[in-house]
Amino acid sequence: MKDCSDKRRAVCAALVIALSAAASGSAAAQDPAHGTGEAWQIVSLPQSSIIYARDGSRIGEVGREIRTNVSLKSLPKYVPEAFIAIEDQRFYEHDGVDVIGVLGAIKGKILNENRGGASTITQQLVGYMHPDIIDRREVSGTAGLSRKFHEQQAAREMEKHYSKSQILEAYLNQIDLGRGWYGVDAGAWHYFGHGAAQLTLAEAATLAGLPKSQPEYDPITHPRTAMARRNLILQKMVDQGFVTPSAGAKAEREPVVTAKDAGMSAPAQYFVDAVRKQAERAGIPVLAGGYRIYTTLDPALQRQAVTALLDGTARIEHQKGYSQLTEAAARGKQTDYLQGMVVALDPFTGDVRALVGGRNYARAPFNRAMLSLRQPGSAIKPIVYAKAIEDSIPGNAIVPDTALAITLPSGDVYKPEEIDGKFLGPMTIREGLVHSRNLVAIQLGMRVGMDSVAALSQQLGITTPMDPVPASAIGASVVHPIDLVAAYTAFANNGAVVQPRFITRIVDPNGREVFERPPSTPQQVLDPRVAFIVRDMMKEVTNRGSGVGARRMVPSSIPIAGKTGTTNDNRDVWFLGMTPNLVAGVWLGFDKEKTITPGAVGGGLAAPIWGQMIAKYYAGRSAPSWGPPPDGMVYAELDRTTADLATPETSPSQRYPEYFIPGTEPQALRDNPWKIPQWGPLFMAHPAQPAGP
Repeated sequence: MKDCSDKRRAVCAALVIALSAAASGSAAAQDPAHGTGEAWQIVSLPQSSIIYARDGSRIGEVGREIRTNVSLKSLPKYVPEAFIAIEDQRFYEHDGVDVIGVLGAIKGKILNENRGGASTITQQLVGYMHPDIIDRREVSGTAGLSRKFHEQQAAREMEKHYSKSQILEAYLNQIDLGRGWYGVDAGAWHYFGHGAAQLTLAEAATLAGLPKSQPEYDPITHPRTAMARRNLILQKMVDQGFVTPSAGAKAEREPVVTAKDAGMSAPAQYFVDAVRKQAERAGIPVLAGGYRIYTTLDPALQRQAVTALLDGTARIEHQKGYSQLTEAAARGKQTDYLQGMVVALDPFTGDVRALVGGRNYARAPFNRAMLSLRQPGSAIKPIVYAKAIEDSIPGNAIVPDTALAITLPSGDVYKPEEIDGKFLGPMTIREGLVHSRNLVAIQLGMRVGMDSVAALSQQLGITTPMDPVPASAIGASVVHPIDLVAAYTAFANNGAVVQPRFITRIVDPNGREVFERPPSTPQQVLDPRVAFIVRDMMKEVTNRGSGVGARRMVPSSIPIAGKTGTTNDNRDVWFLGMTPNLVAGVWLGFDKEKTITPGAVGGGLAAPIWGQMIAKYYAGRSAPSWGPPPDGMVYAELDRTTADLATPETSPSQRYPEYFIPGTEPQALRDNPWKIPQWGPLFMAHPAQPAGP
């Protein structure tokens, strides 16, 4: 680069004189402060509230700004030094304005050399902390020069009132490190998965590279450019004597490795969003920051739920003949691709162990698990069956799977259909549930009264009204998915239903507990014997019925039960299932309802997702087992083909145990009570008891 001409040198000198004169001015010349106080003051910074999983790991942060203040003393010495080396190497020598740096910057502009803006750490802090007074977006022309002078005045005044350590600490907690993360602690957690106190030299240098340009040097999306910037800073730290050449060289050899899921123990944005809203409804201002929110989430199960949903929906989109828009092909904020949700609860406490409200929170933050209203299809049938059994209809009662023409009060004629277009004739209600026959469920609902079924659904915690019409027996009335999953807890918990619990307690910035919610108190809604019989039927749904897609995925050592659901035109598909210590549901569909794909059913699409989640979660864990059966039940070995008591001629493959509430057992047993097999200490070893789940 050629030297400046004499004329340009004169201009340069004039500018230096003008800038130096302005820089020496008094802070009294600045405009009155507005909003954040005087421009030289260090003010309190917004904090975030941190959300923890049940194991104490972090799963999210909420607040006006994502920041956790840390003291300078808590940081490794090289953390502040990395920022000083690249942003303000004469930080400990100047009075807030680096005159040497200013001269170099002016010379660079005249010679078209890129030497930066010469803003000291103190000047940057003034601008970042008081954007209502110092607008750092003004970088050129008269406005830019005025801003610079004003900023320098305030920086000098700040240095009169605060020590270098106070200024540096405020800067490290204030600095914008990209992605809405402020300060070195938030940056350390979200980029590297640990606090600022645990930063390595290489990680500290990586963070120090971000103030120049967060998008360009983002280590998540641009690890190579982040590494180049990091290594430049490491070299400056060596040159300025902050670290030894060997330490710098060692750090330069390290790869740029960022934490998965922004440093959180599980991707749980939908859950975190729900927690924030619940805390605010409880009157806790968590957005004001500084709170610690402890929740029920199980990170391991949450990770499996997210993975299973993403894997399952991607499999569907890659099926031959799939004609809808795929998630991968969607752009921007498009959400008209296949969506889904997963919810898993502890059936004894109501604790929400996992919740996924959609496939991509950033693109579509609407929480389908809690806010959507969808038809449950056949997933509602266990409630119909529970009412029928409660109304003394036994599992071996015969109901014809045949065409119906039902005249409604309006005069219209309702003609329900089976999904396969066939009618299978007379069958037991057990077979009707196992194979999800619509006509059987409708007739049961009409026999016990759909108003009674609707009342039971409300008692089970379904908040949306069930229209007491025949179609509601096969899921025509909409539900919130999480309500339906919670209703199923009654079948796992001997008839007692629990309400979902997200938050266990909240601690305020002063360490005081300001909110606590104990586990949900189970509410007895069903006779335990009724719950047991319906669950036993749902075990067969997974063993040999519409839910075998779940059973194929889960090892036989893990006992499961469940029910599929599919709505008209294949627009919604479900699988709701349980193990002895979990109840979980999966839903798939489009936000704007339309056919997923011809022939789509819950057993084929939703059940495998549920099965994958459960199988992965229980891998390496002890297999749970169902609790003891409730007292006061009767069982008998029946012939599956006749629904009568088995005889010596009944083949082993056709024998099965049926369970009865006393008074509903076959007449032959009632006529000879001495032959009634009762529950007792030897029941579990009785030869009629089936092996496995």
